[in-house]
Amino acid sequence: MEGILIIDKPAGWTSYDVVNFIRRRFKIKKVGHAGTLDPLATGVLVVLLGRYTKLFRKFSSEDKEYNGTLRLGVSTDSQDADGKVIAKKEISSVSRDDLKKAFTKFKGDIEQIPPMVSALRYKGKRLYKLARQGKEVPRKPRKVSIYKFQLTDFNPPDVDFFLSCSKGTYVRTLCHDIGEMLGCSGHLLRLRRIKSGDFGLNDSITIEELKEMEREELEKRIIKQ
Repeated sequence: MEGILIIDKPAGWTSYDVVNFIRRRFKIKKVGHAGTLDPLATGVLVVLLGRYTKLFRKFSSEDKEYNGTLRLGVSTDSQDADGKVIAKKEISSVSRDDLKKAFTKFKGDIEQIPPMVSALRYKGKRLYKLARQGKEVPRKPRKVSIYKFQLTDFNPPDVDFFLSCSKGTYVRTLCHDIGEMLGCSGHLLRLRRIKSGDFGLNDSITIEELKEMEREELEKRIIKQ
């Protein structure tokens, strides 16, 4: 069995959880994913089966689209809602216009400093493992491209947004940096990936659907390119 499966990843699952579930449920030896989603995030996860796992670089390099929510007034050590609260600030002075101006400043080619709670390595060790030990190490800025970054709703303290960006963009870092720019702190509350490359939610299968599927049914949902 080989090809591409588009999974609508549920909250609370890691990308590896999805891969492991598919491998065990359908007894497929080679299963991988192309573009990690944090446990908090939901939506489009590109899963590669069989020989398609060799195409990881091709599919992981695709642009992404998201709908998300930034919560103002609180920052966390992971820059999202799964982390420990490290600061709280007043947000009453932040207006819709302030947010729009801040969003504009993050459009185009920008540099991000990866969060400590991430899977990147420093001297052979995963950053998130060092973070668990209370350590913080230098991280080199990474260039990413923000194509569209639009405020879709503002209901304080929450800011809904649409984002179109290049691979490697840390959306939680974007939320953290906006909070810092506005002087009120902020973190990523919710995130849903709605598109990865040419694949969208309309192409996706949920975990609940997979639990009810037989191998023959799954084969009909596999995409081949």
